[in-house]
Amino acid sequence: MPELPEVERARRLIEAVVLGRTIASVWCDTKDDIVFAGTSGRTVARKLRGRTVKAIRRRGKQLWWELDEPPFPLFHLGMTGQFISPDFGPLRLASSPKDLRHEWPPRFMKIRVDLDDGGRIAMTNARRLGRIRLQDDPEHEKPIAKLGFDPLYEMPTKRTFVPMLQKRKGVLKAVLLDQGFAAGVGNWIADEILYQAGIDPQRRASSLDDAEAGRIHAKLRDVIKKACDVDADKDRLPKSWLFHHRWGKDADAKTSRGEKIEHLTIAGRTTAWVPSRQT
Repeated sequence: MPELPEVERARRLIEAVVLGRTIASVWCDTKDDIVFAGTSGRTVARKLRGRTVKAIRRRGKQLWWELDEPPFPLFHLGMTGQFISPDFGPLRLASSPKDLRHEWPPRFMKIRVDLDDGGRIAMTNARRLGRIRLQDDPEHEKPIAKLGFDPLYEMPTKRTFVPMLQKRKGVLKAVLLDQGFAAGVGNWIADEILYQAGIDPQRRASSLDDAEAGRIHAKLRDVIKKACDVDADKDRLPKSWLFHHRWGKDADAKTSRGEKIEHLTIAGRTTAWVPSRQT
């Protein structure tokens, strides 16, 4: 599932293709009344046509285009959604098929935007779990208004973060997955942070001392930054990361250091952790 680094990659791709350009035409899947939330594909196409793109913004897993006048399109990629252009193919996700192909127009396309300079970009959504909305002020409307800080753009200082985390009563894995706490942190990122911080995902956030909460602060910042620095390309993530060994609930899975990986369920999500390292 796309998490913050994958959505940041999408933001950068969109920015490269559409920023400063005028939308010449829009095609929408007018038969899909699920992905288009609270509006219709016809309305989206009509409202976007002729508008100039001023900025591409993101908080957590939500991203939106600021146009020369509202309403603005707000996008959530869901489980398998991606932005693709003829020059930028799809990103391989853990959920991607083995025969992932770069074709234009792409399969499962929900919206395609053609620009005045000849640029083209489309959003796909095979499982229809993503959403496309129109909003006048996305940053101050739901769902974005209910999100917590963005770890890439709005990371709190350690002094602010430590008591913010310690006052939470839930188990750490659930707290990190709470989008009202840290927007954009998903399953594998939460596991990676706690593995690198050496802290048991089952512990209560309120049980952390200042040093432990400080380690989580540092690893949250570092994991997000590194994943974004490599444009969410999993092959460029450090080989020492838990990420490369956590998938599939393999009973014999081990880290690159030879540490045994175990799996359990927390907050309804599969959690990979290393009991010999995380206390």
